[in-house]
Amino acid sequence: MLCCGHSLAAPPVDWLDPDTGHRVVRLSSEAGTRSLYFHQNSVTPDGRFVIVDSDRGIKAIELATRKNTLVVPGRFRTLFVGRKTGLIYYSAGTATTGADPSAGREIFTVKPSGGKPKKIATVERGTIGSVNADETLLLGVYAEREWQLEQGPRDPRFDANYQATDKDGKPLSFAEAKEVRLLQREQARIPMALFTIDTRTGERKIIHESTDWLNHLQFSPTVPDELMFCHEGPWHRVDRIWRKKLGGKPQLVYKRAMNMEIAGHEFFDVDGRTIWYDLQTPRGEDFWLASSTSEGRRTWYHLERDMWSVHFNISPDGRLFSGDGGDEEMVAHAKNGKWLYLFRPRMIPDVAGISAPNSESLIHPGTLAPEKLVNMKAHDYRLEPNMFFTIDGKWIIFRSNMHGEVHTYMVEVAKAAG
Repeated sequence: MLCCGHSLAAPPVDWLDPDTGHRVVRLSSEAGTRSLYFHQNSVTPDGRFVIVDSDRGIKAIELATRKNTLVVPGRFRTLFVGRKTGLIYYSAGTATTGADPSAGREIFTVKPSGGKPKKIATVERGTIGSVNADETLLLGVYAEREWQLEQGPRDPRFDANYQATDKDGKPLSFAEAKEVRLLQREQARIPMALFTIDTRTGERKIIHESTDWLNHLQFSPTVPDELMFCHEGPWHRVDRIWRKKLGGKPQLVYKRAMNMEIAGHEFFDVDGRTIWYDLQTPRGEDFWLASSTSEGRRTWYHLERDMWSVHFNISPDGRLFSGDGGDEEMVAHAKNGKWLYLFRPRMIPDVAGISAPNSESLIHPGTLAPEKLVNMKAHDYRLEPNMFFTIDGKWIIFRSNMHGEVHTYMVEVAKAAG
């Protein structure tokens, strides 16, 4: 097999990472198979299957046997797995694999074991980003017109293709070009709207309108009428993270207190009410995994530079976190950050058990104790690993190009015996 002029050996199937002592397993049987974005639920409620995209269509991988089954052949886009029914939700139609929120598409469900797909909605304009906890509502967004964020064809080994030049016309790096393109899209001020679609009746309702760039849609995994979204763009310019009750007004989750402070890559806790996010005070200098509850309680766990990760995630029991690391070009500019991490949170206790009188209204600080899971030195972070835990919490699934082409893997949380 050849890629970019280099011969690619078949990736290993099962091995111990010599630098960490953790077992790593390749789940995918074919190159070009990738797991979903970190907050898009893709594991069935019984823990049996993980749903992935592949060059041939949507696949279900049985975790116990690693059997790969093509469930929906063709070029469709997997959206997520229902947390209640275990159904696969996917889209088909105009710009199926693109990022055009002004186009339309049809939404289908199918069992992970296969069978006849069922059409549940027609989206005349926009894209679908989430389904609520009881699977009665889809959450989507549309824009009044298209805006092309990427330029040129996308390399299948990566997530995106950002290109831009500096004031002298010289090409910028991938990370810098991304910032430029995000700024240009943010400043376009294209009218957008969030909407819901009732999965039983097809009724569509507009729930929020804005000229801010609306993105990162997520329904709470436990509360059917609670959701969050972000204002996209360069993180140090936007008030990014917003939560909303259906029928209520959006509420800003985190308001910056210093110039160049950023918060983003937000996700729900397993309780469905707490929101976690990457916080930097300021950007690229001091790093936290932070949270805010619906009642306003704030927790900040401190991270060293090399432990910063593109995305974080939480275990099903809420006791552990994962992080997928990052390369030197990314925001943390980590010298040794290309690792997959397991984090154990530790709160900083009150001295002698004596709390401040207003302690409940203050930030509750802690630290994250890291454990390295996988050495990612051969991984190109233009593909983000997007780690997430299996239902039993014993493994963490991720995608990687560390052996050349993209495959889906999982790493065991417990270190191998001996």
